[in-house]
Order: sequence, then structure tokens, then C-alpha cells
Amino acid sequence: MLRLAIQKSGRLSEDSLQLIRECGISFLSSSYKLKTEATNFPLEILFLRDDDIPGYVQDGVADLGIVGQNVLEEADGAHLQVEALGFSKCRLSLAVPRGDAYESVATLQGKSIATSYPHLLGRYLAAHGVQAQLHTISGSVEIAPSIGLAEAICDIVSSGSTLLGNGLREVETVFRSEAVLIAQPHLSAEQKDLLDQLQFRMQAVRRAKRNKYIILNAPETALDEVRRLLPGIKSPTVTPLAEAGWVSVQSVVQEDDFWHITSQLKAVGAEGILVLPIEKMIA
Repeated sequence: MLRLAIQKSGRLSEDSLQLIRECGISFLSSSYKLKTEATNFPLEILFLRDDDIPGYVQDGVADLGIVGQNVLEEADGAHLQVEALGFSKCRLSLAVPRGDAYESVATLQGKSIATSYPHLLGRYLAAHGVQAQLHTISGSVEIAPSIGLAEAICDIVSSGSTLLGNGLREVETVFRSEAVLIAQPHLSAEQKDLLDQLQFRMQAVRRAKRNKYIILNAPETALDEVRRLLPGIKSPTVTPLAEAGWVSVQSVVQEDDFWHITSQLKAVGAEGILVLPIEKMIA
């Protein structure tokens, strides 16, 4: 059995549990349980503080973990990373009071900065030749300038609304983060096989989210151009329609390219374009 540690609450926890369920793994969870066992896959899930997860995995208490890359890097645990998961994206940013003058990171020379990420921030400042006084605090970093604790902050930012609500403005991006899968270095052969199975499922789910299934009708005279626009995984599926001179085309298109390709398809005569989500996509 694999023991997987995830954050016990918050957005990263919700996204991690959703991914596990989308991998076809069933389990019961509740707000008061700190561990649960899957019913159809040899997996036990531990609900822990995010800051503790890299240490638990490094020490072998948990075999795997899903954690923010920012937390992993702060704990100097980059060697544990197996795979980036593509969700819960955010950034670690420097922010200053809205009314303060700011030209570049050099403006922070000699200033005091409050942060929960002294390692990442210290590395960033050193790379830019800036020396500053770092105040390490575990939460409510945004309040530090207004109570006189620090002249700037460095904290995780998603939308920026929390900064705005506390009279701050974002000035530098220190580190970009997303959820990552990590593993302890000494998995047994059986555990490595289970990890491969779990990664296979995760990759199928993530690949499906990045692609859409598209069905359309097109005149035969435009088929070569439609094929060029929709190469698919190998090639599109083409089926003659009852109406002479027309075909139905089925293919897969990447989410990022969808709107651009759709407009081009319409321009060459495609009609009745249907777009469907893909639940799983096996390479």
C-alpha cells in the first residue's frame, strides 16, 4: 500500500482530492478524519499541514505527497519531486504599500521584509545583490507593513485581492508555483509499480483536461484543409454523410488552440461544429 500525504484543508486539498477521484479511486473523507483508505486501490491518504508534508515524505512516514512547489522548495526538497501536476497555480511575490515609491528590487536594499518563505526570498534577493532584513512569520503576512513590522512583504498571490484589500501592490514575482507530486527516495519495487499505476491515471486525467473532442461536418472539397487544421492524435476520423459531397470529421484539439482553430475551420466551410469534454485520454 502507498501512503499519500495531502494538505488537510484549503484549495490545494480540494484540488488534490478531486484529482484522486478522477483517477477512479474511491474513498471516504470527512473534516475530522486525518487519514482514510481507498476502497479500490492500495492507497492510504493522510491529511497533514502543507509545511509538514516534505518532511514526512523525506523521512518515509508517507510514501508520496501532493504539495505546493513553493512549500517543497522552501523545505529544500526539490529532489523529492516526481511530477508537476498543473493545478493550484500561484506565485510568490514581493509587495509594498501602494503609496510607496518603487523602481526595482534594488529599492528594497536595507529594508525590512516580512515573509513565510525566507529561503526562497533570500535566494532571490541574493541573486539580485540585495541585502534586506527578513522577518519570518507563519501567517497574516499582509498586515506587517500596516503595524510597522516590515516595510514590504513576500507572500503567495493568486488573484491579488488580499494584497489590494490590505493597501499593498505587487511589484516583483519571486517564484511561480503549482502542485507537484513527490515521493520518498526508497520506495520498494512493489511501491514503485503502484506509483507508476497512479501516475498513469493522473496523466490520463490531466491530458484529457488539456484537450477537447471535436465533431464537424465539412464539404469534401475542404477535407484536405480540415485535416491540416485537425491532425488529431494520429489523424482525424472521416465518415461520409448521407448528403453527397459532405463528410463528418472527428478529432481531438488542444484547449489552448481551440478558438483559433474553430474560426479557421468555419472559414474553410465547416458546419455543425460540436465540442465535447474528454474524461480520460490514454496516450
